[in-house]
Amino acid sequence: MPNENQMEILVERTDCILYYAESVLPSEHSAGWIGGNAPEFFDDQEDLIHEGNQKYVFYLSFVHPFKPESMTSIFIPEDYEEYLENNIYPNCSIKVMEHPISTESDKDMFTNPGLTKHAISNGELSHDEKSMDQPFLIKVGGNPRLIQNEDYYFTKLMEESFSFLFQVDEDGYPETLLQEDYNYPFGFGSLYIFAKMGTTEIQHPVAGFWQFS
Repeated sequence: MPNENQMEILVERTDCILYYAESVLPSEHSAGWIGGNAPEFFDDQEDLIHEGNQKYVFYLSFVHPFKPESMTSIFIPEDYEEYLENNIYPNCSIKVMEHPISTESDKDMFTNPGLTKHAISNGELSHDEKSMDQPFLIKVGGNPRLIQNEDYYFTKLMEESFSFLFQVDEDGYPETLLQEDYNYPFGFGSLYIFAKMGTTEIQHPVAGFWQFS
């Protein structure tokens, strides 16, 4: 997605970029993947991801829409109760990692047994208003489509000058994504990622909060 759209997507927020999960295997024509193994970049980074007795599993990874040399990867605690209780910044347990482009590892140390690997499509530019009425896996920019529109979700983020970057919405899961007898990681909800928007750079992505109905 060319950077000339960045103003409309992240500042004016009239447009957004939408991504979808596809049952085909990831290729050079896809933006990343959900489920499966973590990127190879994390093969020797178990200590960075896991925290003491709290183990994490890989969720998804996709190419940063405004930094084509970088990817964003998300890891979630293995223990659902852990991130259910810690679901709002600065105490959100979800880990968001920006890192150099990396292929999928052949090691399964972070693999989530509840998800079947799917490709993430390349992003499609959309009007923000139109995106509010359609399913998607990932929405970059525009305005977040909220499940619960409560101010307290944003309080600390606004105090620290974070802005909405993207969301991952379980409404966009294909039926083939969840393994049988496993639940939606976010309770058929949505995860919202924020970042510091500088004049030239997007920095410090964090998990702002997640919601479910």
